[in-house]
Amino acid sequence: MRDIDQIRRDNLTTLEEESNGASAAAKLLEMSPAQFTNLRVGAKDSKTGKPRGMRKETARRIEAAFGKPIGWLDQDHSGNVELQSVAPAPHEDPAGNGDLVITEFDAGGGMGTNGRLLLEDQPGVIRSWNVSADWLHLNVPSYSSLKNLCIVTGFGPSMRPMFNPGDPLLVDRGVRTVNHEGIYFFRVGDEGFIKIVQRVPEFEGPGFVYRIISKNPDYPPYDISAKNQHFQVIGKVLTVWRSEQF
Repeated sequence: MRDIDQIRRDNLTTLEEESNGASAAAKLLEMSPAQFTNLRVGAKDSKTGKPRGMRKETARRIEAAFGKPIGWLDQDHSGNVELQSVAPAPHEDPAGNGDLVITEFDAGGGMGTNGRLLLEDQPGVIRSWNVSADWLHLNVPSYSSLKNLCIVTGFGPSMRPMFNPGDPLLVDRGVRTVNHEGIYFFRVGDEGFIKIVQRVPEFEGPGFVYRIISKNPDYPPYDISAKNQHFQVIGKVLTVWRSEQF
């Protein structure tokens, strides 16, 4: 049986591959690529000559940064195929017309303790979009990476009138932290939310909290501690399309 440190290092290698390289993975963890590589390979202890272990607190921080459930890094995933909660990278339409296919976010893969992210009042889903490269360039000028784009179908009434349940939202899965105010797709435990999130300084002390804001006035704002381990950013909403019924 492999020891816990080896399992964690192997899983960190998987996260590096999902992030498209050490530099992108290190950025999520707010460290240098060299620091990330030392963490992944297990820098050797000068006295014992053996790879240093990874602290439990470090493992939990990594999981939070990459949007993984608590304890994911400690589990051996080598013997099974895990469902992916990140959409496949936009790829060329098999029809050969040069269009890109952007697929849905998979709420059923690897999220939360029950393996499923719960989305309130979701009226069906949009499976994929076929768009031209010109459309993407003109309508979505800024995103972390093509592979991080996915479609989320709007759910719940809390963000009306910005968008309605069933409306399409384009989400960037490469954004895993709240650095400035915006619309974020996040989870608290097993439940998913799409809300405006602000970083607000704490009344006492140097820290801050996340203020969660809905557009619908029937849903009052509330605060979540930035230290809450059950809060994880899944991605940032880049663009929304609001439907109107006639």
